Amino acid sequence: MNKEKPKSQAAEGKAAKIAVIRIRGLVKTSKEKQDTMGMLGLYRSNYCSVLDKKPSTLGMIKKVKSYVAWGEIDDSTLKELVEKRGEKTKKQGKEQLKRFFRLNPPKGGFERKGTKTPFSDGGAAGYRGKKINDLIRRML
Repeated sequence: MNKEKPKSQAAEGKAAKIAVIRIRGLVKTSKEKQDTMGMLGLYRSNYCSVLDKKPSTLGMIKKVKSYVAWGEIDDSTLKELVEKRGEKTKKQGKEQLKRFFRLNPPKGGFERKGTKTPFSDGGAAGYRGKKINDLIRRML
């Protein structure tokens, strides 16, 4: 009598995913922050990267938190993002998705206090949690 236990996402090999969206430019910022944005795949404003939730990734996001909006992305939003904005590239004879998504500015604009204010204070920058899904859908 082998009883099967329900598997969690981590047990199945699925790591939690986070979406990071660049909302501001990098004029007059340090080279260190510019390099971090490049490592995250956020080359221009309104670019989005979907990354695994690891301590190293969270450390990079923390370094550029006033220039990005980020949070946990759900499976339906990720699927919609790949269908509508996924771009393919050829590497070594194989087709792969690019590591970033080019998005439009959000319909209805960013939050009332703008891109320089943290999300917790009514702005757009910083951690959003599950509300990142709403922002991505407005940007598709």
